[in-house]
Amino acid sequence: MDASATPAETRLRRSRKRRPVSEIACEYVFRPLAHLVVVALLPVRVPPPAVVLASAAAGLGGAASLAGGHLVGAALMLQLKTVLDNADGQLARASGRESVLGRYLDSESDLLVNAAVFAALGYVTGHLWLAVASFLALTLVLGVDFNLERLYRRERGEEREAMPAAEGVAGALARVYGVVYAPQDKLVETFVESRLRGATPAGRFAYHDRATIAIVANFGLSTQLAALGICLLAGHSIVYLWLALGCGLALVPLALRRDLLLRAVPWKTRSAGDVVQPRTEPACGP
Repeated sequence: MDASATPAETRLRRSRKRRPVSEIACEYVFRPLAHLVVVALLPVRVPPPAVVLASAAAGLGGAASLAGGHLVGAALMLQLKTVLDNADGQLARASGRESVLGRYLDSESDLLVNAAVFAALGYVTGHLWLAVASFLALTLVLGVDFNLERLYRRERGEEREAMPAAEGVAGALARVYGVVYAPQDKLVETFVESRLRGATPAGRFAYHDRATIAIVANFGLSTQLAALGICLLAGHSIVYLWLALGCGLALVPLALRRDLLLRAVPWKTRSAGDVVQPRTEPACGP
């Protein structure tokens, strides 16, 4: 920690989520704005789950405004949603009140808001099936973002549970997560491990590359809602549907690129479980 940092700077650094890469819109726009919310809420001890609910309310309000044809109001409400969405985690870390309740509530409220926003987009554009396809693409992108970062960290010795144990209300939300998200988490992990079958440690490091994590991180929800806000302000709602669909399609060349990185590392197997160590160092370090 920088000894010359002010208390406010120290608190901001402590509240920021540790990630191996940055989502640019989040890092330079929404997190600084969220920090102002955190500074205001810390003294009055507002519980972080309350901020999650406020974020969801703003998002649903934005979806309702969009459905009503109020594009500017919808754009502003969705940016407020993003600020609050960043503020809840920052508040939890700054106050030492991180919880599995907040983790599950945040994930599931985001899904609810996204569904409402895409339903509104389908309604106002008249392209319902494009909205459905774009919603599914975005849901996949966000799941891949979460899981690729989780697996990247695990490969470097930093284990992170996809579905931490929970009880009570958090346990009920965990069961919902198990139905909605867990199959996608398992699918991504199974796909990744199928590509790495028989790979050496160097190959695994090469496959779990930082560049892919960085690209997918910048398809994240903060960036998505910022792009949607720009499209709404420009009066071209349908453009965002194609952008979201494009992000989903972009996962294909990214997956192929990772296969090429893996193949570039010298390796071979003598038998199903016997791996010859490569002659090179890992292509990507922690």
